[in-house]
Amino acid sequence: MLDNLKHYHVILASNSPRRRMLLAGLDIPFEVKVLPDIDESYPPDMPVEQVAEHIACAKAAAYKPLMGDDELIITADTIVIVGGQVLGKPHDRDDAARMLRTLSDCTHRVVTGVCLMAKGRERRFSATTDVTFKHLSDEEISYYLEKYRPYDKAGAYGVQEWIGYIGVSAITGSFYNVMGFPVQRVYNELSGF
Repeated sequence: MLDNLKHYHVILASNSPRRRMLLAGLDIPFEVKVLPDIDESYPPDMPVEQVAEHIACAKAAAYKPLMGDDELIITADTIVIVGGQVLGKPHDRDDAARMLRTLSDCTHRVVTGVCLMAKGRERRFSATTDVTFKHLSDEEISYYLEKYRPYDKAGAYGVQEWIGYIGVSAITGSFYNVMGFPVQRVYNELSGF
C-alpha cells in the first residue's frame, strides 16, 4: 500500500507518542525528527478553526531549509475549541483543572491541522471532531490529573485515557483525530501525494 511513497524518506516531525503509534499503524516506514523551539503562536484575529492548520504549517516551514530532495515531512497540531476559545496544552495543574471544568457537561471541537511537505509540494488540511463530555465532578478531575498528568495534551485530556472512558458521552467524527492524528484522512492524503 502507498507505493507512491517508495521514493520518499518519510519523517514525522512530532514528539507525540500517539502520533507515532497512529502513523506506525499505516505500515509505512518513517523516522521521527523534532526541531526544538518552533514558534507555535498565531495571529490573535485568526479564526479559531484555522489555528491548528496554521501551526502545523509553521512547524513544516521550520524544516523546509533542512529537507533533503527525497524527504516527506509530516507535521500536525491539535487544539480544542470551546465557546470560541482555543485550549492548547495546559501550563500546570490549575490550568488543566480549569480546562476540564470548562469542557465538563458540554460539547467541544477538536481540530487537528496537518501539513505534508516535500520539495516543491505541500498539502495542508484540517480534521474536526465534536466531543461531548458528561458533567465531570471535581473529584473525577482531581483523580485524572493526579493519575494521568495530561499536560502534553490539548484541552488537558486524552480521550484514550481514564477521563475518556468515564467522561465522553458522544463523538461525532474521527476518534483518532481526538487522539491528535486523523490517521484515515492522513492515509487518503498520502495516497494522492
